[in-house]
Amino acid sequence: MISLARWPKVRELREKLNGKAKAEKGYRFYLLYDKVFRKDFLEAAYAQCRANGGAPGVDSKTFEDIEAYGRERYLAELAEELKDRRYEPQPVRRVLIPKENQPGKFRPLGIPTIRDRIVQQAVKLLLEPIFEADFTDNAYGYRAGKSAHAAIEHVATGLRNGYTEVVDADLSKYFDTIPHHELMRSVERRVADPKVLGLIRRWLKVPVHEVNERGKTVISGGKKTKQGTPQGGVISPLLANIYFRRFLMAWAKFGLEQKCQSQVVNYADDFVILTRGCAKPALLAAHKILKSIGLTLNEAKTRVCQVWKESFDFLGYTFGVQYSRSNRRYLGKTPGKKGVAKYRETVRQITASKQVSKTPETMAAKLNQVTRGYWNYYRLGTTVQLRHQLDGYLWERVQIWAERKYKRPRKSTGAKRQPARYVRRLTDKLRAKLVYGRELPRDHHSREALQEGAAACFVQ
Repeated sequence: MISLARWPKVRELREKLNGKAKAEKGYRFYLLYDKVFRKDFLEAAYAQCRANGGAPGVDSKTFEDIEAYGRERYLAELAEELKDRRYEPQPVRRVLIPKENQPGKFRPLGIPTIRDRIVQQAVKLLLEPIFEADFTDNAYGYRAGKSAHAAIEHVATGLRNGYTEVVDADLSKYFDTIPHHELMRSVERRVADPKVLGLIRRWLKVPVHEVNERGKTVISGGKKTKQGTPQGGVISPLLANIYFRRFLMAWAKFGLEQKCQSQVVNYADDFVILTRGCAKPALLAAHKILKSIGLTLNEAKTRVCQVWKESFDFLGYTFGVQYSRSNRRYLGKTPGKKGVAKYRETVRQITASKQVSKTPETMAAKLNQVTRGYWNYYRLGTTVQLRHQLDGYLWERVQIWAERKYKRPRKSTGAKRQPARYVRRLTDKLRAKLVYGRELPRDHHSREALQEGAAACFVQ
């Protein structure tokens, strides 16, 4: 979230909305729509969308196109459309992102146009502080002041406190299966402005454009759609949090924290249930609650595990038995194998043979960005040995890149082979500019360590 210091009235209104929502738990907000097309709200929304970046939607318009057209002019025209109730969402462009280590499987991503992203962000600026007052402390995804690191520390603390029998849960296509009718009921519990509700309904039912293998556009979704909120939409994470709150509230309402001696830790569509020997009853209870709200668990991936005997993964980290220097066993966390594999593959691609034209300065800058990003996220837990392993891999790849840059030329060119000292000089020059994992901070308990990592892309 960008700073709203440039738009003090936006920040002030958000604070008032949050205060009102906290003070009156049953209050419903009626007059919101006129704020959506306010100049300061649209400017703040545009700045946030611009900071997030992202690909263009079905209209192919980019931020550069908007800047060339005139940002103020563009936002003024959008404000008029909203004010006159002429605004209509455009179709969403669907792209399929390959899932790591799962050949043939893809994660669908719906990309709205920049125009729609701006309006969604303006609505999000209004609704976020209202629903933030209702979210539970154990929900960490997409919330100000919360982070993946905080969720990870919550799990680690629970394990240390004896909650060592765990339900490693996996929701089956959560974003794609949220029922629209029930979702809108959850939104309407706090929002009574029919114009804002109408916007959300239209976003949920926009057509989806997808280019098939033959290059033809296939249209799906539309008004008949009854479930799902596209991953990639600005408003989707907030809607997903609003709906999953039903599960978290039901867990507390039915007293399952006491009955199952459990703690639920949730981040977006990922959650685990930590228990003291009651994982199976907790799993049955979770299955029943999810079914009642139209969601299902992925039976193939959901499991019960005794953490002293087997490990489990959550938000890119592996939780299980670790060993101290004195060979004492304890329950801790360490960066997961998927993240390690992705880091190594990224470094390999940066130092591949087709990159030999790059200068040492360019190469070092790219590698440092990846290394800092990786360790900014995977800085928690047991990392000493892994840091040295990945630093060693980084050295090896730099050596390979330098040797390729000065490889033996073909005889037909008549060129001479570069002396070995050139390779050493180049390697030393590059290595001196690199950032290494063992040099980066490892403070597990600092406030900064609990902030969202720049390498959130490593979490899959």
